[in-house]
Amino acid sequence: MANTPQPKVIFLDAVGTLFGVAGSVGEIYADLAQHYGVIADPTTLNQAFFRTFKAAPEMAFPGSDPATVPEQEYLWWRVLAQQTFSSAGVLDRFVDFDSFFADLYAHFATATPWVLYPDVPPALERWRRRGIALGVISNFDTRLYAVLEALDLINYFSSITISSEAGAAKPDPLIFATALQKHGCEASQAWHVGDSKADDFEGAKAAGLQGILVKR
Repeated sequence: MANTPQPKVIFLDAVGTLFGVAGSVGEIYADLAQHYGVIADPTTLNQAFFRTFKAAPEMAFPGSDPATVPEQEYLWWRVLAQQTFSSAGVLDRFVDFDSFFADLYAHFATATPWVLYPDVPPALERWRRRGIALGVISNFDTRLYAVLEALDLINYFSSITISSEAGAAKPDPLIFATALQKHGCEASQAWHVGDSKADDFEGAKAAGLQGILVKR
């Protein structure tokens, strides 16, 4: 990128770019399930989770009242978790799945299940020193605000654009346009950094931004 003009703003994806899951989703699900008396194989749960996640609809609720978005996110994830445990053949072992899921959902709003990639803070500091505005564009949910705060990242970003709030998920150009509008910035003046070729790299390019793919 040495010969590329400095951007006005750099957007970054969240999960898989700024931070990742500590261990695996299956391990976290299995560990918390054990507290509810349910023993499940972490590898089986992990495979079931990603099958279910891949088949799930986008987490975007176009036309929704913003006040209802957190509840819709919660229900979206509850269905996914329920299908994950069902696919793994252990859903019927829960006495109180609702209570388990409430704890599981809250857990992922903390720093505990996440690991911050070590190259992230130096990169953010470097860009900030150069006077480049920073933003997040993510297909995660509104728990992202709490996670960024818990990982001491929140103060780096002057905008956070989430699919559930924007009504569109990457690679839809609308979510990129929504983020750009917050900065009064043309697409040609912005970069987007992410780990997904389809959602981040190709999605950004289609929306007119400079796409940068990171491999974790």
